[in-house]
Amino acid sequence: MAEYSIFFKVSVEKDLRKVPQEEIKKILQKIDSLKANPRPSGSEKLTGQERYRIRQGRYRILYSVEDNELTISVVKISHRKDVYR
Repeated sequence: MAEYSIFFKVSVEKDLRKVPQEEIKKILQKIDSLKANPRPSGSEKLTGQERYRIRQGRYRILYSVEDNELTISVVKISHRKDVYR
């Protein structure tokens, strides 16, 4: 099975500035694991959107998957209380 390429929306860099340093490493490892399996167990499709969500501690990673192009676009990373606003 081919690996997916991961792209980040420009605003994700700003999102990561609000995340504690020790959590950033875990979040980036979780995102990297999506290359092999873009829909791992524990991921959820968001209602009414073509996006998915995975958890990393108190943080949520929102992303979209383009299967025909083998790409994953990370759209937002935020604390669970703020991510869906």
